[in-house]
Amino acid sequence: MSSKSILIVGGGISGITTAVEAAEVGYNTVLVEKNAYLGGRVAQLNKYFPKLCPPYCGLEMNLRRIKPNPKITVYTMTEVESVSGTEGNYTATLKVSPRYVNEKCTACNACAEACPVETSNDFNFGMDKVKAIHLPHEMAYPMRYVLDKDVCTDSSCDACVKACKYDAIDLGMKPETVELTVGSIVYATGWNPYQAEKMDNLGYGTVKNVVTNMMMERLASPNGPTKGKILRPSDKKEAKKVVFVQCAGSRDENHLNYCSAICCMASLKQATYVRDQYPDSEVVVAYIDLRAPGKYEDFLNKVDADEKITLMKGKVAKIEEDPATGGVILTAEDVEGGGKIYEKADMAVLATGMVSSVTQNSVLQFEENGFIVSGTSAGIYSTGVAKRPSDVTTSIQDATGTALKSIQSLVRS
Repeated sequence: MSSKSILIVGGGISGITTAVEAAEVGYNTVLVEKNAYLGGRVAQLNKYFPKLCPPYCGLEMNLRRIKPNPKITVYTMTEVESVSGTEGNYTATLKVSPRYVNEKCTACNACAEACPVETSNDFNFGMDKVKAIHLPHEMAYPMRYVLDKDVCTDSSCDACVKACKYDAIDLGMKPETVELTVGSIVYATGWNPYQAEKMDNLGYGTVKNVVTNMMMERLASPNGPTKGKILRPSDKKEAKKVVFVQCAGSRDENHLNYCSAICCMASLKQATYVRDQYPDSEVVVAYIDLRAPGKYEDFLNKVDADEKITLMKGKVAKIEEDPATGGVILTAEDVEGGGKIYEKADMAVLATGMVSSVTQNSVLQFEENGFIVSGTSAGIYSTGVAKRPSDVTTSIQDATGTALKSIQSLVRS
């Protein structure tokens, strides 16, 4: 790889966009992703707002742009260990973890059928199980199985190897180190959901039917743990009344002192999931302020027009389990009327905020909330949620601009 190449760290929607936009005008790009698949958080969503279309549509289009393009090199299960140098001449060291499945894999599923070991499904936030060898999700890229060797119960367990007709499983794979010389680097490292268990008063982990907003995306997804049925976790009963708790940790000096930008719209979107699936359902959205800037105000007005959706201005102080029904009881401050509000529901959804997923390193500078300051080092950029909390559309627009900036670094050098 030459110094006229661009290294993109993170294979979510922002990283993919940066890679294809730069490659399609003739520049070599290297796309590095720590997971076993591309797509990041977007791959875990049920629908985008405000059009409410499935994210697989946009992802598939971009993945089809990647596959035939010789100017895009993809490394999955890979992390950047070190970076040194200057604009036009950076050296990056990559650590590639073994997948234990090679390119002969046809995704036939014979290995998973034979595998006797199950493990928690991280893609579905632990709400179901997968086999130790599995396809990360139905539209995974690369379309290749991955083996979690750490959960195999016996070092001699090779049922999957015997079941594979294509000699695609290699239990002897070792970690690899790859060194690249590139002209510019783009960090598109995305985000993690804020840890809901840190908010003791909201009951996550102790009250059975409290879930996070990302868990709700998976519950509503056709390829999720309940095949798209919105069922409460404790007993798999239909969640006919759902309360959405806004700013769960956000705008709170004890947790995240910033607004994560997308939580209001995400909850309004998820309110439509419930209402569309169960016509007799009720939804309450408990909020501090509803933020739906610009064109998104039309979506807010559409949701607000539904008589079965109540937008309640009040900060939730506590969530407890209802011993009579197994549901939840919320205590909230009534901002408009004064006093307290008590609300019972089948399930509560916490709108947890976005947290930067990148760790500190010597070539990056961070603002006070842990997001990367872009452009402070010549030739090093950040994009999407690595830079600031933002929605999918904004992230794609930002990534397109960042592709141009990274190309300019190559031209300057």
